Amino acid sequence: MIWTPHVTVAAVVERDGRFLLVEEEADGEIVINQPAGHLEERERLRDAVVRETLEETGWHFAPEFLLGVYRWSSPRNGITYLRFAFGGRLTGRESGRALDTGILRVLWLTPAELDARAAEHRSPQVRRCVDDYLAGARYPLASLCELE
Repeated sequence: MIWTPHVTVAAVVERDGRFLLVEEEADGEIVINQPAGHLEERERLRDAVVRETLEETGWHFAPEFLLGVYRWSSPRNGITYLRFAFGGRLTGRESGRALDTGILRVLWLTPAELDARAAEHRSPQVRRCVDDYLAGARYPLASLCELE
């Protein structure tokens, strides 16, 4: 059997000291995550993070930099996730837009509020992405080479 990681994307957005997050139902639990999801076949990474952010929050996201690439193996299901996290800005909102199935609500949390809810994080990637953002991690989007 060939091992294949699950490729995901995530948006990290900070506004006035608060980070854009979603509260969602996953595997029968309510968890907190960045707007994130799986890369679809033939989809560019940047297009995927724009799509996922809109579907999960109703916000239009403009990626400005690559925050990092994160590998995490879930002890719950044994799946390895390869997350491409992007930083950027919001360019508008579609109020009234129906959110993806499983998304309960959109949250804006400070790092302290996020820490207070650490037991609810979907994975350790949630806080690590915020930490890297706060530490100034920024990689040019041009560092991603997606050949067709």
